[in-house]
Amino acid sequence: MNEEKTASETWVYVAVEDPGGDEKFLGLYDENKSISYIPAFREKETALACTLNLPRREGKKYEVQAIMLDHLAEDARRNGFMIFMLDAEGRILEQINP
Repeated sequence: MNEEKTASETWVYVAVEDPGGDEKFLGLYDENKSISYIPAFREKETALACTLNLPRREGKKYEVQAIMLDHLAEDARRNGFMIFMLDAEGRILEQINP
């Protein structure tokens, strides 16, 4: 049976800045579209591959972690971010408006 999972059952992978400290999701800003977004991925391997090429703040440690999509969406909504599901090259596969 191939049932579609709801956001509360879906795990995604994100880059977390300062894991174990003042943790926060890696958020980016698209100047062309004036959009703040959190890059997210369906698979951990894809997240690891793409995160190496995403802009990051110097001197900060980053770690890829799994999170439930609904928890990520709640945090994104609270902080004015969208969620972009990306592939390993950083291309947008899906835009999620939390």
